[in-house]
Amino acid sequence: MTYVDNLTANDTMKKSLLACTIGVAILSGCATPMYSQEGLPAPVQVPTGHAVVLESVGRGQITYECRTKKDSAGFEWVLIGPEAKLTDRRGKQIGRYYGPPATWESADGSKVTGAQVAVAPAAAGSIPLQLVKTNPATGTGAMQGVTFIQRVTTKGGVAPSLSCDAATSGKKEVVSYQADYIFYKAR
Repeated sequence: MTYVDNLTANDTMKKSLLACTIGVAILSGCATPMYSQEGLPAPVQVPTGHAVVLESVGRGQITYECRTKKDSAGFEWVLIGPEAKLTDRRGKQIGRYYGPPATWESADGSKVTGAQVAVAPAAAGSIPLQLVKTNPATGTGAMQGVTFIQRVTTKGGVAPSLSCDAATSGKKEVVSYQADYIFYKAR
């Protein structure tokens, strides 16, 4: 038996108020803490005047290709693009992330693209933290009004350590990664 069940019939108003308070807490996200920028490097912090509207976990792969360097002789692994599922904190798929161009698409069909504003180093072997300024969304839904996206808590995803030379030019390698994508809207 819960606290609400123990209330008497005379406490109907209290029961309604308590149920409403619990409902508001769940709907407003009070049941789970919102993402904090504390401890993040300054370049990837979102400017003031924006609030978190969605937290997701991206799990997927990044494809790299061995290519000739643009500005000098030699070869390097070049990022071709990501493909990841975006899930909520409970593991339910809510969208996907893919590119190029870098695109975050909600399960409701709305999507945004964006341009990198800044990066900051992450743990060894992990792609950098990133701040993206978004373009206006297409479609109606969760991505409407999103202004910034942070990529944080990254794991894996760096270019392969395999040899990249004339003999492997054109070879593609796929590496696994995980990152939290935090979506912001202007207040």
